[in-house]
Amino acid sequence: MPNLKAVFDKYPEYRAMCTDSEGHIWALPWIEQLGSGKEAIQVIDNMSFINKKWLDFLGLPLPTNTDEFEKTLVAFRDNAARIQKQFNIDGSIIPMSCIMNDGGQDPFVLINGFGEGYGDADKGRHIAVTDSRKVICSANQEGFRKGCEWLHRLYEQGLIDPESFTQEWSTYVSKGKSGRYGVCFSWDVANIANLADWVPLPVLTADVRNLTAQNGSFTSGFDRGRCVVTAVAKKPALVCAWLDQMYDPFQSPQNNWGTYGEDDDFDIFVLGENASGKTMLKHAPLGDASPVEVREAESVNGPLAILDEYYGVYVTCPDDAQYRLDWIKDYYTPDVNEKYVYPNVFMTREDTEKLSTLQADISKTINAVKSDWVMNGFSDQDWQAFCKKLDSYHLDDYLALYQKYLDAYYASMGN
Repeated sequence: MPNLKAVFDKYPEYRAMCTDSEGHIWALPWIEQLGSGKEAIQVIDNMSFINKKWLDFLGLPLPTNTDEFEKTLVAFRDNAARIQKQFNIDGSIIPMSCIMNDGGQDPFVLINGFGEGYGDADKGRHIAVTDSRKVICSANQEGFRKGCEWLHRLYEQGLIDPESFTQEWSTYVSKGKSGRYGVCFSWDVANIANLADWVPLPVLTADVRNLTAQNGSFTSGFDRGRCVVTAVAKKPALVCAWLDQMYDPFQSPQNNWGTYGEDDDFDIFVLGENASGKTMLKHAPLGDASPVEVREAESVNGPLAILDEYYGVYVTCPDDAQYRLDWIKDYYTPDVNEKYVYPNVFMTREDTEKLSTLQADISKTINAVKSDWVMNGFSDQDWQAFCKKLDSYHLDDYLALYQKYLDAYYASMGN
């Protein structure tokens, strides 16, 4: 598989992330580089956006800390009638909306500045890595507690959409497209509202100023198991030779985003030329279409690799990816202070099953208190009971498993 081997030779970390403890590669990966390190596009999922049109209308600056942000939401609430009239909005004004515990729509990116600044960036596992390479639970830190208290204060003042705990994606988007939001959360605000009226909300200072990057993000987009070759294959070498074509630099972008020259409503690409006069895939304009919906309709996904050095040679960088990369570099990278994120690691079957069992109770408990505490608040006794409950679900064993593979990963990388 010369195409895949070339990727592994240039970026040995991907080989390490695909290889088990006995040296076997069991599945073929999906790799999408869009930036790297603290400038990778995956550094932040639930990006927060603020309605710049409303700020300008009310003469408000872009908030830089949690106190200013709270005052801004209050101004949106108290000037709702003026905003509705000025912008001809049908429906009530919503200072801030989100979808709790829903990936890119989760609002807990706002609490990164509380306590030591860990926030809760890993919304599935709720872990973070300290600068001394210690795996911790982000949800039993003081910053998580203080952040929940602050979000509850916002909710008590009517600044957070009451439907944030129950609404589905379609409802969330419908209200956003109606122009009713002052602040919202998503991978790309174009999926919720529009680009013209919105800007990213900078990292908010509270006790500290920090953005905890998503785990796995420093090596950019990666998924270990996009394809497997089973014992049913009579000629596995032939199958792998064919699958290796998915890693061809000209084919991978088509698998990832879509292709060209099809007789349908939309083509992701048109054929063009690069600066050397060679054939290159050029992204077609999306127009008013939602980027995520177009890609979901057009892409094959599966095994592929798109490297940063392919852009401008084999394919253009998507416009929506480029402006998101610019946002990250300008708004977020300067405040990503940690040295490490948890990498993509290959666990044994036994440890994977053990971790899955532990995670089911731990994550369920954490996600439940996020919603409950933001809506209803909590006491010191509630906090202590929560921490004890996590301990009763063997949080120490949970973290120890992650620590085991973090240590093994860096040992395999030689540092």
